[in-house]
Amino acid sequence: MNKEQLVESARNIKESAYAPYSKFPVGAALLLKDGTVINGVNVENVSLGATNCAERTAIFTAIANGYKKGDFSAIAVSGNTADYLPPCSICRQVLAEFCLPDMPVYLTNEKKEILELSLKDLLPYAFTDLDM
Repeated sequence: MNKEQLVESARNIKESAYAPYSKFPVGAALLLKDGTVINGVNVENVSLGATNCAERTAIFTAIANGYKKGDFSAIAVSGNTADYLPPCSICRQVLAEFCLPDMPVYLTNEKKEILELSLKDLLPYAFTDLDM
């Protein structure tokens, strides 16, 4: 799967987000080393702190399906934004927990442009050693 296809998967899944409070749907598409794509969406809660972001939904679903740390190849994130939509800081730290530092992170915007970063570029000072 190429980056355009992965980004398109993130764009498509965001319509399944549960975002009644923010009205801000986000989709994520996580590519695994075996070629599987696991999608995630943000799921909000009235208490806000119980809300889960799209990126963590995808990663946690992969873990629940038996995938392990290091099984991830790339992630794409999509929202209805004029600028690129990066993962929040909590999601960045979760990515650092399960992904290699050079893993591509694809960010997109409503113009359908793609910005490619590495996880290490996105989170240069993670709480864990990014060199696994």
